[in-house]
Amino acid sequence: MPAKDIYHNIVRIALEKDGWRITDDPLRLSIGSRSVYVDLGAEKLFAAEKEGKKIAVEVKSFLNPSPVADLEDALGQYVLYSKILEEQEAERILYLAISFTVFREIFSEEIGQLLLRRMDLRMIIFNQKKEEVVQWIH
Repeated sequence: MPAKDIYHNIVRIALEKDGWRITDDPLRLSIGSRSVYVDLGAEKLFAAEKEGKKIAVEVKSFLNPSPVADLEDALGQYVLYSKILEEQEAERILYLAISFTVFREIFSEEIGQLLLRRMDLRMIIFNQKKEEVVQWIH
């Protein structure tokens, strides 16, 4: 099992504050003889629904010297996990969780803007100091 990201527990707390129930920590996905681990699985029940919304969350810190290399790694995992989820748990939606600081730095630049425009990228932006969700990008 891979090591937890440094923001793992912060994102978990932020999701719980936002009304989500953590169901998996981590969420194991198996395909053939291989397994991958998404950081968190969660669900939220809504009063008007019999079944709630299910999500999977991959947490990324972007602490390496090259933010582009971190972005490449994060997107590779995001694509892989989303394709496995489409096949195995189509009702579960994958999100990439990053700090507001990283979002402001990377996604305000042209490379980030391109991804937001051209890719089906769902994100949770969190404040690491307040341990709260700041924004959902669908």
